Amino acid sequence: MQKFTVHKGLVAPMDRENVDTDAIIPKQFLKSIRKTGFGPNLFDAWRYLDAGFPGQDPASRKPNPDFVLNQSRYAGASVLLARKNFGCGSSREHAPWALDQYGFRAIIAPSYADIFFNNSFKNGLLPIVLPEAQMSQLFADALAFPGYELTIDLARQVVIKPQGEELPFEVQPFRKFCLLGGLDDIGLTLQKADKIKAFEAERLASKPWLAHTHQA
Repeated sequence: MQKFTVHKGLVAPMDRENVDTDAIIPKQFLKSIRKTGFGPNLFDAWRYLDAGFPGQDPASRKPNPDFVLNQSRYAGASVLLARKNFGCGSSREHAPWALDQYGFRAIIAPSYADIFFNNSFKNGLLPIVLPEAQMSQLFADALAFPGYELTIDLARQVVIKPQGEELPFEVQPFRKFCLLGGLDDIGLTLQKADKIKAFEAERLASKPWLAHTHQA
């Protein structure tokens, strides 16, 4: 998992409440057995005018010119502004995968659905919670100033606006530790690899029959 320390990125404003996970990555794309390749289908039903299905060449699609991510001023955005209850609906982990694989490193919103919120941290995506008043000002600034960027300093837990104003945010210490270190659940386990190997060796020495395998 990629480490998150300090990130400065272009901001894209998605001015919609209650964006659910089926909107983030529609159900037909969940058939893939891989964990990659979901970025081209992020917000598929809003992003394109034609119906999407797995295996399509994105270059053959018909983009919706009115959708925020299709506007040239937001090309390459890596910070997403959202409204309340972002990520509601089903618990699919594909939603943070799609956001991450599109290029987003952080989302800033007043609130999130719990499962989406937890899944985001586990996949290297930082969901930041800010008050409604601050969110409204960020939306206004992003719309008013083309090329609007924010800097996110996770260690200090602040969002830094272009003129230097800092907006503090809360993050649970263990989640912060994992993001700073780029550690997902597997990475955390591998930190204990030596102890695991030592335990397995000791167990097999005391119970050698555990090393035997049964063949049909």
